[in-house]
Amino acid sequence: MKFENRSGISFNLEHKNWLGQEKFIIAGPCSAESEEQVWETVKEFKKTSISAIRAGIWKPRTRPNSFEGFGEIALPWLVDASKKVGIPCMVEVATPSHVENALKAGVDMIWIGARTTVNPFAVQQIADSLRGINVPVFVKNPVNPDLALWMGALERIDHAGITQLAAIHRGFSSGKRLIYRNEPRWEIPIELKRLAPNIPMINDPSHICGRRDILLNIAQKALDLEFDGLMIETHINPSVAMSDAEQQITPDSLFELINQIKIRLTPQSVSCNEDLEKVRKKIDDLDHQLIHLLADRVKLSQEIGSIKAQNHLTIMQFDRWRSLVMDRLKTGNELGLDRDFLLQILQNIHQLSIQVQMEIFEANKDHVE
Repeated sequence: MKFENRSGISFNLEHKNWLGQEKFIIAGPCSAESEEQVWETVKEFKKTSISAIRAGIWKPRTRPNSFEGFGEIALPWLVDASKKVGIPCMVEVATPSHVENALKAGVDMIWIGARTTVNPFAVQQIADSLRGINVPVFVKNPVNPDLALWMGALERIDHAGITQLAAIHRGFSSGKRLIYRNEPRWEIPIELKRLAPNIPMINDPSHICGRRDILLNIAQKALDLEFDGLMIETHINPSVAMSDAEQQITPDSLFELINQIKIRLTPQSVSCNEDLEKVRKKIDDLDHQLIHLLADRVKLSQEIGSIKAQNHLTIMQFDRWRSLVMDRLKTGNELGLDRDFLLQILQNIHQLSIQVQMEIFEANKDHVE
């Protein structure tokens, strides 16, 4: 049975809730550096509810001569530790040979990393290698903020017959480094959840933050946004880690973080649900009014386009646009609206107005350079 939406995207309904826990917690070192390091880290996980153990075996690094993992020889370190503590393990794969070696070694789950997700050819090769194999697969978002690429990778794995599929949100490269290593861009995973509500969503605060001191904030935000779990890089001694030392935490810090996270209630489980519904009704009414107002505005843009086309005027008139933006932002500021939020809305509306007018010019065979 398939879930389908109007975007033509379809996924197996069996994916939904296959994680089987309230919050699915994945933890483990960025890289498997030695048998001792893996075991000393993993054995601590018996103290709390960890759902799966992660470790990088093959590390896709940005530049050569960085530590790229020990490869196949490190697989038994992780698998043996996993069996000793009775917690399933997972590794990142980037090629069909990675898939073959990981599953042959006894790895329970796999994930496809951000640098691989960005390449449809690589994802398809992995998907082909998974046909006929029943293994849970997690797909990280691509490095760049491209929802279509992420969705495409998930679809390729789904079409290979994988019935246990999940997404991992690890943030997006932006070319600028402010607070986060990778910008969360929450709107992108939220949109994926809207389009594919049957796909569980895990958050990776380690790669979003790039530093351990702000992990809790991002982890809490993710769970407040109804993510299904977390992937947190954990190392027995992060100070000597061979990769991403700044973002890894000790097992004890992991347990403390998990205990600090607040699990919010759903509206259906508390008495305020009726009050929420009253306010939501008001929001629904306002949304419908906004949509009708936007439709009226489009009609006015069409009128303006016709006048400009008939009088051979340019579509874009920067003095008018600058004046409009200043006026609307001033009003928004007086009403307490966020400036960037309002500016983005104005830009989107203006872009639609330009598109509508261009269509009218095209219909009138009046092209303006």
